[in-house]
Amino acid sequence: MQNKILSHDQIQHKIKRIAYQIYEANVDETEIIIAGIEGGGLKFAKKLSAILEDITTAKITLCTVKMNKKNPLESGVTTSITKEEYTNKSVVLIDDVLNSGTTLIYGVFHFLKVPLHQLKTGVLVNRNHKKYPVKADYKGISLSTSLQEHIEVEFKDNDDAVYLN
Repeated sequence: MQNKILSHDQIQHKIKRIAYQIYEANVDETEIIIAGIEGGGLKFAKKLSAILEDITTAKITLCTVKMNKKNPLESGVTTSITKEEYTNKSVVLIDDVLNSGTTLIYGVFHFLKVPLHQLKTGVLVNRNHKKYPVKADYKGISLSTSLQEHIEVEFKDNDDAVYLN
């Protein structure tokens, strides 16, 4: 059974709010790297980037972060832009759902191999049971769920939704 947690309009509101929070934290930056973790995180990052491009004069660079979410140690983490392109820049690592923290912590570790102005994390849904000490700086909604429950984020044209299964 699916319970709809967030409707399309609620998600659009949360995306806009997070974009403004990112802008406020980076008001003096000339470039902001929005690094979306492949899958739902990248879709979320694209939506954030589009709003950021409308509200700031800073250059918004969208970066794809690739890894095997089940075993990031085995696959490693790669990005669509080079280390030189994000060195000494402000980076925001984006995923759709923060479950155990595994994906975000390996993504954070990848970006910490070079000097950065700042590194923040953002998620649409933050679940409150983590395996690693990682937190979301920007979050759309926080949910206290059981380990047996599953969060599903759907990004569809004009029909985005978040479900709890």
